[in-house]
Amino acid sequence: MNNHVETLQIKQVMQNYMDGSYQADIEKLKSVFHPNAVMNGYLGPECVLATPAAFVEDIASAPSMASKGDAYQAEIESIRIEGGVASVVVSETGFRGSATLVDFFHLIKTDGEWKIISKLFTTL
Repeated sequence: MNNHVETLQIKQVMQNYMDGSYQADIEKLKSVFHPNAVMNGYLGPECVLATPAAFVEDIASAPSMASKGDAYQAEIESIRIEGGVASVVVSETGFRGSATLVDFFHLIKTDGEWKIISKLFTTL
């Protein structure tokens, strides 16, 4: 498979992540993560070391950003693919109304599918 096809597949995974987050579509959100994924980073001064389950539970616990009309935007800044691994940088603004984040995702291709294996994030 060429890098163009791989890039399109990775962009779709990231779009599902962004849409799932914005719409609180829990099944879509769960579908993008590898079962062994980790999610670590900073929410303000608080260091969070967890799995995506805590993030998914948090998204599910409140009305969706879409239903509240939050001005959420997420943009892929870069994608780098090397064989069966990839790195993606995403900037998010308007998360839950006002938060701005930078996310560093690592994806791995297993069983022919790209999945997020780790997310490192920080609020700005």
